[in-house]
Formats: sequence, structure tokens, C-alpha cells
Amino acid sequence: THLPHSSIITTMASVLSPTRWLHLATTALLLTTNPAASFSTSTPQNNNNNRCSTTSLSVASTPPQQTSTPYDTVKVDLSSGRDYPIYIGSDFTDTEAATLIRQHIHGKRVLLITNDRIAPLYLERYQQLLSDNSVDDKELVVDTVVLPDGEENKTYDVMAMVLDKALGLGLDRKSTFVALGGGVIGDMVGFASAVYQRGVNFVQIPTTVMAMVDSSVGGKTGVNHPLGKNMIGAFHQPQCVFIDTSTLNTLPDRELKSGISEVVKYGLIRDAPFFEWQEENMTKLLERDPEATRYAIRRSCENKADVVQADELEAGVRATLNLGHTFGHAIENGSGYGTWLHGEGVSIGTAMAATMSEKMGWIDEGLKQRIYDILESADLPVKLPRESPMKVETFNKLMSLDKKVADGQLRLILLQGELGNCKFTGEFDTGALQETIEEFVKEIEA
Repeated sequence: THLPHSSIITTMASVLSPTRWLHLATTALLLTTNPAASFSTSTPQNNNNNRCSTTSLSVASTPPQQTSTPYDTVKVDLSSGRDYPIYIGSDFTDTEAATLIRQHIHGKRVLLITNDRIAPLYLERYQQLLSDNSVDDKELVVDTVVLPDGEENKTYDVMAMVLDKALGLGLDRKSTFVALGGGVIGDMVGFASAVYQRGVNFVQIPTTVMAMVDSSVGGKTGVNHPLGKNMIGAFHQPQCVFIDTSTLNTLPDRELKSGISEVVKYGLIRDAPFFEWQEENMTKLLERDPEATRYAIRRSCENKADVVQADELEAGVRATLNLGHTFGHAIENGSGYGTWLHGEGVSIGTAMAATMSEKMGWIDEGLKQRIYDILESADLPVKLPRESPMKVETFNKLMSLDKKVADGQLRLILLQGELGNCKFTGEFDTGALQETIEEFVKEIEA
């Protein structure tokens, strides 16, 4: 298996009997006396234009461990002791989930926040397991907040409901906020935890593909503004990310497909073998095959962790994770928040970025077609519908407000060269940009 270098994947048990602890300790001793891991790195030449690199780790197989629920751990390596784990598994027992999550809660008060779609499904369970002191003898008081669902509710006023609740309960700086839900909940709870008393800890429990593979990892938090998506926010890293893929069983098909657009992104910008795997396994992902789903989530998290480690505050290479997002955010905003799911906007935006890259001669027609094909195989949109309100002027206005604009200059993530390579730059053919926008807008009229 080839994995990005910053992620060491371990399969372990969260709750072990004394006999199993002895077995694990013995196994660990054997491994330390006979390590069997080899590293390989393949990096395109650095031309100081924030080119992406492809990195891999080859890990020798280890003897099967006696486990209860097997899971993977991807570590996000950060400075100043702020490293945190991403736990990825399926069908955790309440005790297992409690054991993993509660170790990252350091105070006595927890505020568990979700939305009105997730609450009937999972709120009671997580409130109870977070309150279970039998796993560590730590008394926790867990209060809850239920917010309205939807991108249209990703606003400062809705986020302030979390702050109002925290202040009303008298929560102090040792309190922990827990986000239970998709990307909207994770972003808002993360932002609330960043600004409440100038910062409290928080934990991510994502329940959608989009949140599992992207938004829950890396500490980007925020809310939307009428003039731009995610324009008000902060960088604030979680204590851990806990992913139980069984929550995807209740995820609507449309949201499942939306999340896949972010999975495709990783293959395009930095992980060509992962893209090729997706081409062969897209049907399994759409059918929610457990092994394929877990692999796609893990591989995506490995890629995200690698990039965040290299550029936590998005000064350069982390911006490449926004492939298709500048176009996509304009589509989401210009169409009215909630009309498009985020991944749907990103899918059209990725098609636009690929089209523009091909027009500039940065990629060939064959790669462009593969990009269209894989998005369409995931039943994702690659063009604007007839009823779209988007105009050329709308694109230009909203894209000029993008967060990646620097000194008044628009910067884009475009594809360049072979599969798995991209470029973050403000030096592009503006004519190709306008041709691309006009082409997609004309499709509406056609």
C-alpha cells in the first residue's frame, strides 16, 4: 500500500481485556525490535510556483492484532504539541467511541452541537456516550444545542446561538465544544470554539463524506457572508476527529455524491494512483461498499494531513486543496446558498478549471476528458443547468471577492502537466479565463 509520508496507519482496539493488552504489548515489543517500513518520495521539480508534490509511504504488513472494532488512525502533525489523530472505523460500540473521544476532553463541561436533521438520528447516543464515566472515571456534564440545517443557515447569527448557549450555561475556558454533523456544523462549531473566550477546545464528529474527507480536518472554520462564502472565520485545530462511517448509512445519495467531488480532487492535484483507483472503484463508492468507502476516506485524510502539515495557514501549497472552489463558490453564492450542495458547485468548478487548463495548453484533451468522465461517473454536474442565474458578470464579481485574491489579483488553482500535478498562481491567461466562463454561461442558454 502506498500512503503519504506523514500518516502512519495503525489498526488497534479501543477496549481490550487484560489478556489482549498483554498480546498488544508483546506485539509492540516485537515490532520495535524489527521495524519494517520503507519510505519513498517522488516530487516534481520545484519552480517556486507552489507546485504539488506526490509522496508515499510503503509499510510492511504486521501480524493481525486481536481487536474489537478495527480502525485506522491518521495523525495530523503540527507544531507546538498540537498534533491530533483522525480515527476512522465503522460500527464502534458506545464504549469504544467514548474511550476514543473522551481522552481528548480535558475539562468537565461539554457542549455538543448538531443540526435538526442529525439530532433525531445520533444526538441522544453521543450525549450518552460522552457522559459515560465508566470508561475513565471522569465526570462530564454534556449539554446540547440543535441548529437549523443547511448551507443557507451557515451565518453569524445562527453560529451565535452556540455562543449564547455557552454563555447562558457559564462555560469556562476548559470547556470543550463537540461538532456532530456535516461540514456546515463543523465549520460553525469550530468558529464558535475559536472565538468563545478567545478559544476553547473542540472535537469533530463528521457524519457526511464531505466533512470526513475534507472540512473536519485542518482547522479551517467560519461562516458565510452575503458577499462571499466562508469569508468570516479563523484557523482553529480540533483535538481529534472521530469518524464512524456507519453514519453514512443515513446520508442521502445526493450528499454522498457531493462529498465524492472532494475525493476526486486529491487524485487530481497530488495523488495520481488514488485517482486511478477511483476510476476503477467509483461504482463501489456509490454503492457504499464498506471497504472501498473506508479506504477512500483514509487516503483522503492522509493527503489532507500531509498538506496541512506543510502549510497550516494556507500561505501556499494548502491553497491547492481549493481546486475548482473559486468557480464553485461563485456558483453557490450567485445561485443562492442552499441551491447547490458544496460538492456540486466544486464539481462544476473543477470542470471549469480543467477546461481553462486545457485551453491554456497546460493539460491535454485526454486528461480533461478523464476529469469529465470521472465526475459524470459519480453522477456529479459538470455544467450549469438551464435555470441557473449565473452570468459572466456574476462570475467576475464574485470571483474578485475570493479569499485567494492578493493585492487585487485573482489567483487560481489550475492543472498542469501529468495527472497529479497542479499550480497555484495569479499568472494565467485572462483570455482563457473569460472564454471558459463564457462557454459555461452559453451552455445555460443552449
